[in-house]
Amino acid sequence: MVLFLGELPFQRIGLVILVIGGAHLLIFLVRRVVSFLVGRQRLGKLPKLRSVISLLNSVIIFTLYFSMFGFVLNEFGVSLTAYFASATVIGLAVGFGSQGVVQDVVTGLTLVFSDLIDIDDMVEIGGQVGIVRSIGMRFVIIENPLGARVYIPNRSIGNVINYPKGYIRCLVDVTLPDDAGAAEAMEKQIRFMMDNFADQYPGILVAVPSVEGRMETKAGKAYLRVKFRIWPGRGTPLETLFKQELVKAMQSIHPDFTDWMVSVLYETEKKRSPGNSI
Repeated sequence: MVLFLGELPFQRIGLVILVIGGAHLLIFLVRRVVSFLVGRQRLGKLPKLRSVISLLNSVIIFTLYFSMFGFVLNEFGVSLTAYFASATVIGLAVGFGSQGVVQDVVTGLTLVFSDLIDIDDMVEIGGQVGIVRSIGMRFVIIENPLGARVYIPNRSIGNVINYPKGYIRCLVDVTLPDDAGAAEAMEKQIRFMMDNFADQYPGILVAVPSVEGRMETKAGKAYLRVKFRIWPGRGTPLETLFKQELVKAMQSIHPDFTDWMVSVLYETEKKRSPGNSI
């Protein structure tokens, strides 16, 4: 027999309120503990464990809500057996119309245990680029270059591009003239423009740009290499504005300088020993 709220004893009403409040408090504590464990300073060297904890967080919270709702219904006279049976039947019925929920859960498990992505990985999913902040039962949350959080349903995840270095390596090579004085003036101007670009376009950079130094081709032609570590898909300002301004600045120093003497290219970072910097 199902009881209405007015028919419940005061003690049972208090118990229901206590259970609901306790469940919410427990969920709050679970989220705080997970946030603590997944923090960058905690399990930074164990990305797989952090990803599993993030996924388990969703499962635990769902279980707590489900159990709390069942307890409340039981206090209103609905047996737990009927609750679980109806939940199963309703789940099956709804499942035919919302198979995406099942796909979300299965895909979330696949993402974690197949080593496709982990917490703090830089990835590109469905045209969205960002750093993975959470992997749940329903969504993968990534933080894009603007600091916004993007919620991607697990079932919509198709191709995944994972950037293990956490950035794209963009190299700008500037050919230097044989004149030592002009070459020195160019290098000074390039360093100035590099720093100015970093101040003007901080949103595309993952790290501070650096001058790799003077290099020489097999033909004996000297050039200066500048390295930018940027977000994927955000190299347009380097390919256009920076290159154009650089060419103009070099022409003011050496009139024979032409457009082809500045090249912008992308390369895969070579593996280095743990002690070396990126």
